[in-house]
Amino acid sequence: MTLTSPAFPLAVALIVAPFVVVLQSKAMAPVGLVALAFAVIAHLRATRSLPWPRGPVVAAAAALGLWAAVSALWAIEPGRAIGTGLSMAAMALLAGSAATAVRDIDDATRRRLVLALAIGLVLGLSAAAIDALTGNAIRAGVRGLRDVPATLVFGLKPAASVMALLLPLAVALPWPFLPRALLLLAGAAVLVALPGDTAKIAAVLGLVVAGATALAPRLVPRLLGAGIAATILVMPLLVAAIPTLPVERLPGSALHRMLIWDFTAERIAERPLLGWGMEASRTVPGGRDNPSPEALARMRVTDPALLRWFAEPHINILPLHPHNGALQVWLELGAVGALIAAALAWLLGVAATRVPCSPAAAGALASAAVTAMLSFGAWQAWWVAAMMLAAAVCVALPGRALPSPRPLPQRAEGPFEPGN
Repeated sequence: MTLTSPAFPLAVALIVAPFVVVLQSKAMAPVGLVALAFAVIAHLRATRSLPWPRGPVVAAAAALGLWAAVSALWAIEPGRAIGTGLSMAAMALLAGSAATAVRDIDDATRRRLVLALAIGLVLGLSAAAIDALTGNAIRAGVRGLRDVPATLVFGLKPAASVMALLLPLAVALPWPFLPRALLLLAGAAVLVALPGDTAKIAAVLGLVVAGATALAPRLVPRLLGAGIAATILVMPLLVAAIPTLPVERLPGSALHRMLIWDFTAERIAERPLLGWGMEASRTVPGGRDNPSPEALARMRVTDPALLRWFAEPHINILPLHPHNGALQVWLELGAVGALIAAALAWLLGVAATRVPCSPAAAGALASAAVTAMLSFGAWQAWWVAAMMLAAAVCVALPGRALPSPRPLPQRAEGPFEPGN
């Protein structure tokens, strides 16, 4: 891989990102976006032409961002809505351009790119493991903290989610089965040991889907895309059924998540078609309040200790975002946005069948879906940048070579054989 190759900036990002995101999750945004931009610039310098983004996936992703910008017309904070919406559209176009730039790289460059990914994962997973075992000493040292606050442990959750997103891409390593499997299993084991339940699920499911796709490379990614699309569309209906479940047995943190989703579903029902506008999760009416007595009664919360905890000032019914990407799209962008997001999910599943390494792409898509549905805000720049980097890299990964067919026995050519 030469320094002028459009794949080189992506390789650098894959080496650097897993380690850097352990130190500071927000650093993922500049690392990912700068790498994508330099890939486009490298292609422009080499060919004297822009690698124009193309394909329905890019169109759907850009359309989601543009619809979010349009929602500024009725959003609670129109300036934030138009800024975030246009940023999402721009990042989608940038990732699409970078994917075009690396689409036709040679096989040797593809192999070096995925090797860079393996190096980055080893560095990042090692740093995360050491940090966790030493009581977050690495991240405390970077911040100049002599006393480690208890909340610092939660900073490893974004790093774990980024590495869970990238781990399935290592399926494309051109190594023998055993060393490749050892890297994948060791990576999953580290992520399972780190804080954050979402990253554990994402890592394991990503590898399971990658393995299933290796057996059915056309069927599994399409089923995955369809499943994510259907989940996005029916999520408000699923959440509406939460009060009928035995959620009162859940621990306080999980019960809080159920209350957040229940409140979000109520606000969605008030503006189902267009939503409240991009970034409205931050300021939707009632979101900063404590869970109401009616909501707690609906969830059958009667434990006095839990009732006191839910009455504390910092326990909001909607803290910044719903911790569910599908609900956030419905809340902010309405049914129109949900339809675009569902189309994007389906198209990503189809696209995963058309890249050289379908198992890697499908595994990363499954991991991203888990994190999007259970954890961070849908529009957080560091997380969007991580997904955009992974999407562009999927196009450039090497394919898994299929065994050559056994030659047919030679026969003497007769008058009706193809050679005559």
